[in-house]
Amino acid sequence: MRFALKWQAFMIKQVDASQLKVGMYIHDLNCQPVDHPFNRSSLKLTSHGQIRKIRAACSNPLYIDTEKGLDATDAPTLQEAVSALEAELTTLAAGQCMLPVQTSLAEEMGNAKAIKGRAQRTIRDVMHDARLGNLIRLDDIEPVVEGITDSILRNPGALTGLSQIRNKDDYTFIHSVSVGALLTAFCVSAKMDQDIVRQAGLGGLLHDAGKACVPDGVLNKPGKLTMEEFVVMQKHPEEGFELLSAIPGIGPIPLDIARHHHERFNGAGYPDRIAGGTIQTLTQMAAICDVYDSVTSTRSYHIGMCPAAALRMMFQWSKSHFDPKLVQDFMRCVGFYPVGTLVLLESGRLGVVVEQDECNLVTPKVNVFYDTRSLAYMPARLLDLSKPLGAGGGDRIVSHETPERWKVDPTPFLPFAA
Repeated sequence: MRFALKWQAFMIKQVDASQLKVGMYIHDLNCQPVDHPFNRSSLKLTSHGQIRKIRAACSNPLYIDTEKGLDATDAPTLQEAVSALEAELTTLAAGQCMLPVQTSLAEEMGNAKAIKGRAQRTIRDVMHDARLGNLIRLDDIEPVVEGITDSILRNPGALTGLSQIRNKDDYTFIHSVSVGALLTAFCVSAKMDQDIVRQAGLGGLLHDAGKACVPDGVLNKPGKLTMEEFVVMQKHPEEGFELLSAIPGIGPIPLDIARHHHERFNGAGYPDRIAGGTIQTLTQMAAICDVYDSVTSTRSYHIGMCPAAALRMMFQWSKSHFDPKLVQDFMRCVGFYPVGTLVLLESGRLGVVVEQDECNLVTPKVNVFYDTRSLAYMPARLLDLSKPLGAGGGDRIVSHETPERWKVDPTPFLPFAA
């Protein structure tokens, strides 16, 4: 099995879209399903038209299978590409977390649950009103933004971690709440003025308001969109901008976030195809939060990635999609292993991350609950990986894991599971 995995890594190579040729087999397009017009992420290249579509839609490095199609002789293998990425991330991971904690996770959890519930109900009402053509009322939303901001200031892990627990059928609503919470935390970590933080939080909550104008059959379709449906979906930033523009006193920050959160650093986004520094910094930050929450969310047609894997992928994408420094700052904000991440420890035990260490991104607090050597659950135990053996620590993270691999359910061992 080990040889087979090495052989597979040798057959899969990382290439740029500029290197694609007819006859190659795409193993993975390495971009979000909503960003490309194909029914799947792997395909045989049979025409130059396909290549033009890929180059227009996917600006990240992608992967070819040299056993199923033509080779790119000077391209790095999957193993080489992963090793290079991990070397960069190791340097970044040694840094400090950017968010101080004022209260413990346990103390903040009750507040965070109430705020999440209120925010989700408010966004549902806002979308309903917008569908009926009613004006969105700022007075209904500002208290929610205030509550999110206050919770993030006390303990950011409570609300941002809680937002990972969701019903896939409520994706549109909880996604907006999650992006609002993540963007608020991101701004707090950057030590921005509180008025700016609240305006950004408002923008995060309302960034997808334009989806109220998208037909239900497209918005909630349990599968890949057709090209025609894809075009309809891509109109939601402009429609959201129009909806928010009608709100008295809305402010320029939420308006810009609504219109431009799908723009990309290399100019390949939409609707205006602006690039680089032309995209406002807060809007770039909103885009990072939006993509992170999207790729970690499970929906009817998409299994969410674990947070640590999503951060690695976004770090790779930052070469084209985002300002690389902002992605690194976001990783320091949420932690290299965000709250809720399943990790394998050097001792062979599995644990779920429950709180960050302010001084080091790779030594969070972990609730250990499973022994991979005996393949059995064990009495849960809280470890502080920043401390030595005998002081509640004495272990280290080897890798992030997926529950599917070990057939475990980490949810009951999260502090917000009850």
